Amino acid sequence: MSCRSENIWIELITGSRKTSNFFWALTLFLGSLGFLLVGTSSYLGRNWISFSPSQEILFFPQGVVMSFYGIAGLFISSYLWCTISWNVGGGYDRFDRKEGIVCIFRWGFPGRNRRIFLRFLMKDIQSIRIEAREGFSVRRILYMEIQGQGSLPLIRTDANLTPREIEQKAAELAYFLRVPIKLK
Repeated sequence: MSCRSENIWIELITGSRKTSNFFWALTLFLGSLGFLLVGTSSYLGRNWISFSPSQEILFFPQGVVMSFYGIAGLFISSYLWCTISWNVGGGYDRFDRKEGIVCIFRWGFPGRNRRIFLRFLMKDIQSIRIEAREGFSVRRILYMEIQGQGSLPLIRTDANLTPREIEQKAAELAYFLRVPIKLK
């Protein structure tokens, strides 16, 4: 999502609060909870899941393995829920032609560097670069090349934009910043 006026362009970055992350975190939580319940049921000799006869599963070795997978899945699921609640990778890109400043803000993991805030002068921006790798794992990334700083990625690697969409985004941004486009 982006907001634009004549002199200011703000591009909002989603981060880890995507629908697919919610889906996988919930699926992993429910699946690992099921594994843990089956392992615990086999240990206690009681059937806690009505649609699965867990009395037939011996605790050693199947119940132990099921419990281990359940606990490991719950840890991974809690990690996913934490990244979603912290919105890791979310933020914004702000391009201000009036002041001549570009601000890049992202949320990171909790700690000393939780807030990632970068400021550049627009006159230091050399170009907008598109990097496209086709093949088995398609990867299209939009970079902003900054004098003396290197390249800064502007779009997430998993954004799955079509070649036309990324070219259009690069063209609009390059026109707004008045810099050339490079292809790689």
